Amino acid sequence: MTIWYERAGEGEPVVLLPSSAADAGMWDGQWDALAARFQVIRVDYRGFGHTPYQADRPYSDAGDVAEVLAELGVERAALVASSYGCRVALQLAGLATRLVLMNPGSGLPETEDVRAFGEEEDRLLEAGDVEAAAELNARTWLGPEADEATRQRVVEMQRHAFAGQLAADPEPSQFSPEYDLDAITVPALIVTGPYDLPYFRAGARHLAGRLADAELVELEWAGHLPALERPEEVTRLLLDYL
Repeated sequence: MTIWYERAGEGEPVVLLPSSAADAGMWDGQWDALAARFQVIRVDYRGFGHTPYQADRPYSDAGDVAEVLAELGVERAALVASSYGCRVALQLAGLATRLVLMNPGSGLPETEDVRAFGEEEDRLLEAGDVEAAAELNARTWLGPEADEATRQRVVEMQRHAFAGQLAADPEPSQFSPEYDLDAITVPALIVTGPYDLPYFRAGARHLAGRLADAELVELEWAGHLPALERPEEVTRLLLDYL
């Protein structure tokens, strides 16, 4: 199965990898400006947005994205990723010309803040309260700069994802490819903010120290999803870096 993707513009390829708290729609605020300068591609992982949650064999999100790029004839691309998408980007780093990692996890041991969120999300989903689980995600991942329309958009994206994933029978088998931070030598911009969970702030600092050619930027206003919180400012950041 080929996952859903959208492509626009011409020039250097730029691939947008969403957070698992959203779908490809999280890049709406950057899409037109990037497409005016680059060949920009965005994807929905299985179980998110436009891509159904199904597979006839074990799969990985990185493998799905690589398949899309091969189908489009894209051999190398700048990878712009948010949250979970940063793991996908690191798994695909061999295809990258450069990386933008916004609020990445890093493989560090889970901290209490992340465990508490996961346990509460699981409790709500096991109780069948999809709406409350979606609202928990919006409340946790969006910083104070997000307006009410943005919060409702994240709730909608998560509600849609949860509904499709919970309805899947059988549930697809997914695996996560390993990656080697020491082997990643392309330039990387790592973005963090003070309103994110401590686990992700620590992860950003860890990656900035481990990657060979990394720059760490802290957005003083940002939570976990700055592309949604201040889309125009993040667009300028991406255009300047790319």
